[in-house]
Amino acid sequence: MNMEITFPGGSRVDASFGPYAVQTDQPSPDGSTASAPTPFATFLASIGTCAGIYVLEFLRKRGLPTENVKLVQHVQANPVSGMIDQIHLEVHLPSSVPDRYHKAIVRAAELCAVKKHFEFPPQISVATKTVAA
Repeated sequence: MNMEITFPGGSRVDASFGPYAVQTDQPSPDGSTASAPTPFATFLASIGTCAGIYVLEFLRKRGLPTENVKLVQHVQANPVSGMIDQIHLEVHLPSSVPDRYHKAIVRAAELCAVKKHFEFPPQISVATKTVAA
């Protein structure tokens, strides 16, 4: 998958791929309009939403209720480095989901492709290319 990253103005940096666009911005104190989440917030959201897709599919395939189900993501940063050192996901389930499914729901959430990429992170390289204006 290829993405095109553009700078539409202010502190906005957007990613386009296929028919989709992901808009990002910076908080107002940085001189922008804060019109969209930051790139890092978008990255963090991808973890919970990815796990959520697996939880949703697990429930749907078994005819279990999806109403009032949600994931709550807790992010903990190292106070010295400021780097994220722990992410904890809680799957909130209504009492109508039998207890016997709870461990399997956790295993389903752990299948998330974003989480798996943390286990085997890709190598990232950056280069420049001069193009005609």
